[in-house]
Amino acid sequence: MKITKIAFALSLAAALALTSCASNKSPVTRVDSETVLDLSGNWNDTDIGIVCKSLIAEASNSPRIAKFEAENGRPPVVILGRIRNDSSEPADVIHTDIIAKKMENALVNSGVFDFVADAGDREALRAERMAQVDFTNPETAAAIGNETGADLMLVGSVKTSMEKSPDGKTESRHYYVYIQMQHLSTNKLWFSGENDEIKKLIKR
Repeated sequence: MKITKIAFALSLAAALALTSCASNKSPVTRVDSETVLDLSGNWNDTDIGIVCKSLIAEASNSPRIAKFEAENGRPPVVILGRIRNDSSEPADVIHTDIIAKKMENALVNSGVFDFVADAGDREALRAERMAQVDFTNPETAAAIGNETGADLMLVGSVKTSMEKSPDGKTESRHYYVYIQMQHLSTNKLWFSGENDEIKKLIKR
């Protein structure tokens, strides 16, 4: 009887240990941020990285941008406009806001462009300056009416070209990403770039 109780206790302990191990096993696997993951064939973070790297290099090395600086004696001041999703995929797949911000960050850090705050951030900055009028020492308060005006607006779009086989089991997707820098005063187009590197063949 005593042996039976000991065996039961050991079995119960083993079962609890296995249950604990199973419950502690995470369903998530961490991978390096540079790892290429293509789970569905949809637009993804790898595609964003490829496209942004290409277009940023193209914009930073543009003779037209160099001409602007030569003519004005300073880098062009850019404001971030809208990157439109003109593709066949929904907004929660294309993530044009991520494309826009990645481009803005890299272009600012390139030293070739100066950027000013976009519409959303600008309102917060203006509210803070107005608050400083009432509550901040005048010697340290930010000046009102001293904003830097933008010369160019960065805009763009993502488009897709799709084709399916007659049986619907194979699909090709070709992505086209465009960015432009438009002169705010004259509407002149100072830079236009295109990336069409992303093309996928998806088999169902």
